[in-house]
Amino acid sequence: MAVRTPALDTFPSLRAWQRKALVEYLRRRAEDFTAVATPGAGKTTFALRIAAELLADGSVEAVTVVAPTEHLKTQWAEAAARVGIQLDAAFRNADLHSSADFHGAVVTYAQVGMAPQVHRRRTMTRRTLVILDEIHHAGDSRTWGDGVKAAFEPAVRRLMLTGTPFRSDDNPIPFVSYERGGDGLLRSRADSVYGYSDALRDGVVRPVLFLAYSGETRWRTNAGEELAARLGEPMTQDLIAQAWRTALDPAGDWMPQVLRAADARLTVLREAGMPDAGGLVIASDQQTARSYARLIEQVTGERAGVVLSDDAGASARIATFAASEQRWLVAVRMVSEGVDIPRLAVGVYATSASTPLYFAQAIGRFVRARRPGETASVFLPSVPHLLGLASEMEAERDHVLGKPKDREGFDDELLDRAQRDEQASGELEKRFAALSATAELDQVIFDGASFGTAAQAGTPEEEEYLGLPGLLTSEQVASLLAKRQADQLAAQRRRATEQRTESAAPASAPPAPMSAAQRRVALRRQLNALVAAQHHRTGQPHGKIHAELRRICGGPPSAQATIEQLEERIATVQTL
Repeated sequence: MAVRTPALDTFPSLRAWQRKALVEYLRRRAEDFTAVATPGAGKTTFALRIAAELLADGSVEAVTVVAPTEHLKTQWAEAAARVGIQLDAAFRNADLHSSADFHGAVVTYAQVGMAPQVHRRRTMTRRTLVILDEIHHAGDSRTWGDGVKAAFEPAVRRLMLTGTPFRSDDNPIPFVSYERGGDGLLRSRADSVYGYSDALRDGVVRPVLFLAYSGETRWRTNAGEELAARLGEPMTQDLIAQAWRTALDPAGDWMPQVLRAADARLTVLREAGMPDAGGLVIASDQQTARSYARLIEQVTGERAGVVLSDDAGASARIATFAASEQRWLVAVRMVSEGVDIPRLAVGVYATSASTPLYFAQAIGRFVRARRPGETASVFLPSVPHLLGLASEMEAERDHVLGKPKDREGFDDELLDRAQRDEQASGELEKRFAALSATAELDQVIFDGASFGTAAQAGTPEEEEYLGLPGLLTSEQVASLLAKRQADQLAAQRRRATEQRTESAAPASAPPAPMSAAQRRVALRRQLNALVAAQHHRTGQPHGKIHAELRRICGGPPSAQATIEQLEERIATVQTL
């Protein structure tokens, strides 16, 4: 017996952007349609409504969904079943055809790339709608792209979905249209676009606060030389990468301090109207993921869930966490894009990945709104490139072909190799050894603006930002952050005045002399506070101000600067 056609009258109501895009789709009735919508906006619901419309009017007889991961196959099949569309998530290439009990199947890009002719035959057998979820993955390799093109050229309809349409390479994305701009470069063209700023305005997604943590880091190079640097200061890419990696070392103090702050923020959200709010730590590899889970248990007294890879048990662990009230989940790199855990509201970005594509996918895990006023908080290292990406959350990008190959941020392949667990050679340990790292709240980024000045971890100043109410509108978030910043700067001015008064008054006893190390720490804090104040006066990034001071005064980054060089920079920044 043929599977029943889905009933349109029982379909859930659509959001405004979904209705508009649906009308445009039905008006065009074109073979190919590309919809770009920010994570959390409801791409799955939109696509399934199109599938239901086409099945109901007989335009298509079958539906094939192509997803990036095995877990998303299950997620797609469950979402489709809820609206009366039966999709076979267990389909394998060896099966050749789906059972008559299904409207179609869900497969992965890897599956299609391995046997495109199998899927081509399936597509030719019945009039088929192909939904290509996160279509940019079809450009991940020549095999995947060619496979998708060969398999689904015979489809009568193709619907391309993505929340992040841009790529950093020149691999064209199959079935996506490109238009040549005034600069001669080809750019991807979408038929429907619903960006993060649109969704934020409509209350579809949560506003995101980025809490950037800097701190002192020390490590030993392969030559046995010990280096020290402060996250967020202008340095070469090599030094930034090594300081970044040192901060993420589970054996240092940076990660425990940041995890403690993130858990405090999670508690605030739970007490303020999100009782099931959950947190996600995005790790670089399996070993550090397990170490972070142990740190979370030490900090919170509660075990954290761990998802190490997209294996057979990952889907069950993700589903269990999504349906529970467990506080924390740790994932290698990230829980795959598109994975729907709406209660995730706090994130710790503890990975070396730095491309705009990866960053956007990761942050997309935290923006799915359930009720008005929910906010998301993401803790991240104070690395200039990451801070830039956080400030550009609302920027809309396209896939550009033929642009110069200047890398954005860091060499992610090089960092990935450095982070990989190379058990055979042990070469990683010979090259690098993290020694210590401490954390302090550097700034809070919201809606492209920076708020706050440096605050040591565990201080009342840090708690002021961690304690922001959990249920706020975007306007209330911006207003409260501005007030926190004004209070912080006023308190710093009062302390400075009191210190000047005390120094002018007759001293009852001379202060104990400071060691050279203590003087350097004090001068570093004074310099960073002055740089933060200059940032808030001028809007210039912290790193740019530090770079200008080094240009004027000379010398190395302040982590390696002498006492005299620090004093000179303090005197200089006061004259800028």
